[in-house]
Order: sequence, then structure tokens, then C-alpha cells
Amino acid sequence: MLRGLYTAATGMNSMQHQIDVTSNNIANVNSTGFKQDRAEFQDLMYETLNYAAGQTSQTTTNPTGIDVGLGVRISGIQKNFTEGDLKLTSNPLDMAIEGKGFFQITLPNGETAYSRNGTFKLNDEGTIVNGNGYPLSPQIVVPNNVVKITVGKDGTMTATDPQTEAVVNLGQIEIADFINPAGLAPMGESLYKETEASGAAITGNPSTAQFGNTRQGMIELSNVKLVNEMVDLITAQRAYEANSKAITTTDSMLDTVNRLKR
Repeated sequence: MLRGLYTAATGMNSMQHQIDVTSNNIANVNSTGFKQDRAEFQDLMYETLNYAAGQTSQTTTNPTGIDVGLGVRISGIQKNFTEGDLKLTSNPLDMAIEGKGFFQITLPNGETAYSRNGTFKLNDEGTIVNGNGYPLSPQIVVPNNVVKITVGKDGTMTATDPQTEAVVNLGQIEIADFINPAGLAPMGESLYKETEASGAAITGNPSTAQFGNTRQGMIELSNVKLVNEMVDLITAQRAYEANSKAITTTDSMLDTVNRLKR
């Protein structure tokens, strides 16, 4: 009966992870570019009390064995990189990627991080930066004497000189993609970093090859579906309660056995 205590405890621990993951999804339902997490579980090893195909007589064998499971554990938390809905903002520096790809962001230590959050701004030098002040890569600087910033679907950024009304080429937005985006490591702040599991970054211009389009004046919303998360939360809560009940039941059975020994 002690086995039942430890088995139910693994269930409670796993459901706590499920609730933690679901709570984080719900908390980020309005985070720009956020990607839903999904907890994945697998059963633990089994204690074999009787092997399958064991001999029961000279001519017959067991059709099945007796294998008692020892519980469950969390095997991974995977990001769901399906595209979120696009929201119109009309802010010329807001950008979304329609399709595959990530914006490249240069961190203070010089490394490159990747993001689907396209809420960009200008710093005091006219450089396009994200909400934390980290510059977009390749770096694009907007002069203070231009107006009407325009970003094409192919990532070409232009503006207009108000004196001559000539079109000024500001630069080219370059985005990155990965063979296995789920292998990216989340850093927080809507950023991800490359890992061996994700593979090396493949870079290129929007609207070419495997890359999506850049959409100006729009942002990508979180892909979290609140109704689904509430269902997952209720399911995890009920499973947690059921495992707790299993511990209570096992404890009651142990108490009965102890009383018989007196």
C-alpha cells in the first residue's frame, strides 16, 4: 500500500506542474507575441510481478503479465508556435510577421535573440529598438528629418523627405527561422535564444523562401485560447484532487492494517 502513496504523490506533483503552466498561459493572454506552453507527461517505470508469456503449464503461457505502474512525471514543456491573431494599431513602428519567422534583436552583450513581438520604438539616436531598448538587427536608424515611415511586406523600410518629397531608403528588415522553433529557449521579455535543439538560425528577407510577410501597423496577439486554458485548469484541479483522495484512501487502509496488528 505504500506504493499507492508514492504513486499518487507523483500524480499530484505532475498536476501542480500542469497548473503552473496553465496559469502562466492565462497570465500572458494579452502579452504581444506570446506563445502558449503545453505540458507533456509520461508514465514512470513499472514493477513486474508476473511476466507476460510466463509458463503456466507445459503447454500454456500467460496471455498477459502483471505490471504495476509507479506513477507519472513531466517529460517536457513545449511551445506552440502557431500564429496568433493580428491586431491593427496604425502605429507605423508596430510590425507583425504574417507567417514564419522571428525578428532579430541585439542584446546588450552582443548576442542575438529572437522575438515575435513587433512593438518597436525609436531611441534618442533614432535607432529602432524594442520595448527594452534593444536594437533591431540589422540596425536601422531613422533620421529626424523624414516623415511617413513605410514598411513593405518584403521588409523594405522607407520614409519621405518633407522638403524634396523624395523617398529615402532606411534599410532592410531581416528575419530568422529555425528547423525546430520548439527547441528555442525562452528568456522572458518576449525573447528566445538559439539552442542546439532549435538548430542554427536561417536568415533572409520577408516574403522570400520560407519566410512570412512583415505587416506594418499591426501586432501579433498571444495565441493562448482562454477557454481551452480554463478547461485544462479544471481538469488539472480535478486530477490533483483525485490523487489527493488516493493518498487519503491509502492512508486509511494503512490505519486499518495497523489496528489489526494491535
